[in-house]
Amino acid sequence: MRIEVRRTGGFAGIERRAEVDTSARPDAPEWHALAERALAAGRGSPPVGVPDGFGYRITVDGRTVYAADPRLTEDQRELISRVLKEGA
Repeated sequence: MRIEVRRTGGFAGIERRAEVDTSARPDAPEWHALAERALAAGRGSPPVGVPDGFGYRITVDGRTVYAADPRLTEDQRELISRVLKEGA
């Protein structure tokens, strides 16, 4: 499973992007479950965010959803954090 997160907005407006490929990871089932929950709570189009907040595009194996601060679910927040931390 390939998980990509793109973060835009914020005070400086700097885009950040990262990707994780779970195919060779021993914790892949955990990533898959988290990604499915995050996708289920996402929207098909970018939601209206708050001034200086972040907007996110989450893509998992070609399926894309959108989310924005401050209305992220805990699963979305965890997935975004993990991908931006561990991804290249």
